[in-house]
Amino acid sequence: MLRIWGRFDSSNVQALMWAVGELGLPFERFDAGERFGGLQTDEFLAMNPNGTIPVLRDGEGPAIWETGAILRYLASRYAPETFWPSDPKDRVLVDRWAEWAKINVAPGFTVPIFWRVHRTAAANRDLSAIASATHALNQYFAIAEQQLSEHRFLACDTLTLADIQFGHILYRYYSIPIERPDMPHLAAYYLRLTQRPAYQQHVMVSFEALRG
Repeated sequence: MLRIWGRFDSSNVQALMWAVGELGLPFERFDAGERFGGLQTDEFLAMNPNGTIPVLRDGEGPAIWETGAILRYLASRYAPETFWPSDPKDRVLVDRWAEWAKINVAPGFTVPIFWRVHRTAAANRDLSAIASATHALNQYFAIAEQQLSEHRFLACDTLTLADIQFGHILYRYYSIPIERPDMPHLAAYYLRLTQRPAYQQHVMVSFEALRG
């Protein structure tokens, strides 16, 4: 049984939970962080001295923190070959896109766009900064658009760990009031994600409590 600490409307927790759902793993999740608190307790800091979410324990195994590390652990232990290949030459074709999304796309959206739009009161929004950040993000989305013109999912024609790292932000991207360029392949990809039960359950959830 997996035990997971992290609030349901954290984007990093959503990425993890989406993967757990896709892999069909039994879990118990405990809300923690922000309005739920609990990250600075001695018990939590003993698991993760950084005081951040998510944290995962698999049975009696050690506490694992950092979303990417957790996802690779679960994929390595539980995922089929189509999701996370065992051959390093095949796996790196997935991992390069997963890492690309993790270090470019998610950070380029969450704080500079989502926080400035949804987590900031309208009167206090820096529209110039939002426009600049959106322009920068769209340069990466243009790369994804080209890739998705050739494949149904980000790395290949099946869902992989790369999609977890990339696709979990798209629900918020397509839900908040920002200008979005016409990218038909990205939009079709997002539509395919929204039809997946695990995505619906763990990613397409209200983020109203985060409103500024």
